[in-house]
Amino acid sequence: MSDSILFWHRRDLRTCDNAGLTAARELSAKTIGVFCLDPQILERDDIAPARVKYMLGCLQELQQSYKFSGSQLLVLHAPPVQAIPQLADALGARAVVWNSDVEPYARDRDECVRVALKEKGIAVRNCWDQLLHAPGEIRTKSGNDPYTVYTPFWKSWRQQAKASPFADLDHAEGLSDREQEIARDCGAIALPTTEDLGFNWEGDLPIAPGTRAAHDRLEAFRATALDEYDEQRNLPAVDGTSRLSAALKFGAIGIRTVWEVAAESLSQARSDETRSNINAWQQELAWREFYQHALYFFPNLADGPYREPFNHFPWDDDRDRFQAWCEGKTGYPIVDAAMRQLNATGWMHNRCRMIVASFLTKDLILDWRWGEKYFMQRLVDGDLAANNGGWQWSASSGMDPKPLRIFNPYTQAQKFDADGEYIRTWLPELSSLDTGQLLSGTISQYERDRCGYPMPIVDHKQQQNEFKQRYKAIKN
Repeated sequence: MSDSILFWHRRDLRTCDNAGLTAARELSAKTIGVFCLDPQILERDDIAPARVKYMLGCLQELQQSYKFSGSQLLVLHAPPVQAIPQLADALGARAVVWNSDVEPYARDRDECVRVALKEKGIAVRNCWDQLLHAPGEIRTKSGNDPYTVYTPFWKSWRQQAKASPFADLDHAEGLSDREQEIARDCGAIALPTTEDLGFNWEGDLPIAPGTRAAHDRLEAFRATALDEYDEQRNLPAVDGTSRLSAALKFGAIGIRTVWEVAAESLSQARSDETRSNINAWQQELAWREFYQHALYFFPNLADGPYREPFNHFPWDDDRDRFQAWCEGKTGYPIVDAAMRQLNATGWMHNRCRMIVASFLTKDLILDWRWGEKYFMQRLVDGDLAANNGGWQWSASSGMDPKPLRIFNPYTQAQKFDADGEYIRTWLPELSSLDTGQLLSGTISQYERDRCGYPMPIVDHKQQQNEFKQRYKAIKN
């Protein structure tokens, strides 16, 4: 057996601040990166082309990073349960290292890979990398149970010491020519294109892929928007959020690196207002971890509601209304603008995600799982834990001490798009209308016909009352 170590990348597409890769390098200088394009993931019906394009861009930069460090990243396109053990065995690897995941499929897959490697006498080592605190580190006061409400989770989570970023991979050794030939015999391929994998995304991405772009975006956010984050994060027409969600989803940037910037900024803040803004961003980072911990401890969330009565909620089955929502043709300007942003860019502002999710579940009274899946089919940052958590929160089926929340799309527009700038950007056919009309929805039939814009497909007040009646029935 050689002294080589394989590091299996999944949602940690970087060589810096990577817990598992650091552990692998400590075992041997001959640390080889591997990424497996998993058919079971790529062939699902909820994979967004924009997400695949972003991932491949990250992998391209990751290959360059490995080359710079003296090693290489191998790419496989096969089921990991067969491909990873076969490659490790053929190369005589001493161990395979990877970072753990919270998703049910990933956990089952990883256990199968672990067993297969053990049968071949190959050691396995795992680390937690995508979270500042691994599942189980943050428990209720009894010490036994995971938190199911965010606020007490946040209060406990914030008090725990956070790890510093890990160093970059350096002075590594790669495979010999003969070993590279063996790797090719085991299925190692050149990095494919988005089209090679059967996906097509011609539009721009909301953030360029890769670690360098993620770090640049973090520094730009720190310099221009962090000090006003709490004031501007809910304004979809303003670039007031970090937009690092895709980078964190694929691990193009380490969460410790992100937290370090937040902590440094907080320590340098000179006013209570600035500290409040930075604290609001830290709470959003904690929301990300809360939903990942929730999925880890309650894997059934991936397929169903947290609140058991919602297993019996009488959702409508109106595919025409769902299609109108998908296409941004509901007749509610703020809803339609948000859906068109999603369809055109693969990204949607978080405030708008809440608005359209509330509209689907509370106004159209359609199953939240329809919307959850559609988001995953479009979002460049589509992440099971965050997406599921957000949708269940909006549907009143999730972890929320005050679950019955209903957003009025008109008051949301008036509060968060007061000038109508966001709506006009994504609904240019309405750009000439009076702002008051855009925000209140009081657009006449004549004006709607002239602009080619539909009448509202439902009445908000009527549907709100209907949802409340159904909610009361299942609750009782």
